[in-house]
Amino acid sequence: MSFWRSYPRNLKVLLIAMFINSTGMAFLWPLHTIYITQSMDRTLSEAGFVLMFHSAAEIFGSFLGGYLYDRIRGKRTMLFGVISSALLIFFISIGLPWPIYIVAMFLLGLGIGTIFPPIYALAGIVWKNGGGKSFNLIYLVLNLGVAIGTALGGTVAQFSFQYVFWVNGTTYLIFIFVIWFGLKEPEQVHELTNRKGPVNKLKIERRHTLSFYSLLILCLGFMFCWVTYIQWQTSISTYMHQLGFSLSAYSTLWTINGLLILCGQPLIQWLMVRLNITMMVQLLCGVTMFMLTFAVLANSQAYGGFVTAMVIITVGEILIFPAVPAISDRLAPIDKRGMYQGLVSGAANAGRTIGPLLGGLFYDGFGPSVLLYSCIFICGFALICFGTYQRLLNTHHEAKTVKFNK
Repeated sequence: MSFWRSYPRNLKVLLIAMFINSTGMAFLWPLHTIYITQSMDRTLSEAGFVLMFHSAAEIFGSFLGGYLYDRIRGKRTMLFGVISSALLIFFISIGLPWPIYIVAMFLLGLGIGTIFPPIYALAGIVWKNGGGKSFNLIYLVLNLGVAIGTALGGTVAQFSFQYVFWVNGTTYLIFIFVIWFGLKEPEQVHELTNRKGPVNKLKIERRHTLSFYSLLILCLGFMFCWVTYIQWQTSISTYMHQLGFSLSAYSTLWTINGLLILCGQPLIQWLMVRLNITMMVQLLCGVTMFMLTFAVLANSQAYGGFVTAMVIITVGEILIFPAVPAISDRLAPIDKRGMYQGLVSGAANAGRTIGPLLGGLFYDGFGPSVLLYSCIFICGFALICFGTYQRLLNTHHEAKTVKFNK
């Protein structure tokens, strides 16, 4: 465990907090639809509407979290989001009437969305010499928590859905304890200008403007990636059921996904550093993997094809998902780290909100083949965005190509 001892204290605290949070969330989010349809006796369409409403609230929560980070700093922002989420989870657990449940789910999405931007913003500060390693580690523990939480959540739900809410709420309380007593937030620093004030300030503002536009292009590509990736949790599960595959066969794919992330992510990131691959090239390789995934699915209905596609897209997500917040951290002015990470989280949430609706429309209207080829087309837009986001900076000689630090 010497590698753990080498990490800065604050990074360890963030990793522990993220693991606790992701484990608790994974207890609940796969079971929301079952809870709404079985325990609340509502239709699948009504469940889909509420979950879309909840995801839309997470988009606003991401922006709110970034805004608050830049004004009241990360520790207070996280505590605000987590305390709000804990109170709402325990409130929902008592059993709410349908209209109040919808409102509570919206507010819960707002609270949950607030948590992630400060975590990623702090990850770029607490280990300055670590480069992209902080974001890779957060991505790793996030998936570890999801793997453990989803495995245990179904077991707990067999006894009572109320227990699932209680466990989720308890993890939020533990999160509060870890952050309150463990995190020693670094002092806020600001960019300085020299005595040639007006000229220097103009250059800084120009660079910040270009960085912001580059971030918007990057986030747009990130959103397109999530629109396609989320199909694995929605339309592709329906497609597999239509082909006659069991629920356990579908669940096995996600077991493969989790194992590959835990075992393969450190190896892939080591290889990226070893070969001195820039993050932009890494993103382009990741999107190419996404496109190849849907090409495989469109041309194979055998279970082996689904396994192959899951392996390919897992490699793609390992290349993309930790890299985008790491690049955002490089692009962000010191006093706008929260806003930049809020935009990244908001883009991911937007993709997760739009994807199920778009996938459902394509699947019901044109069939699974058209949906899968459409995903390749959508990934093409992500490829363009990732290939051009840095061009603004390079054209004006305002930034160097971002690389993983060794």
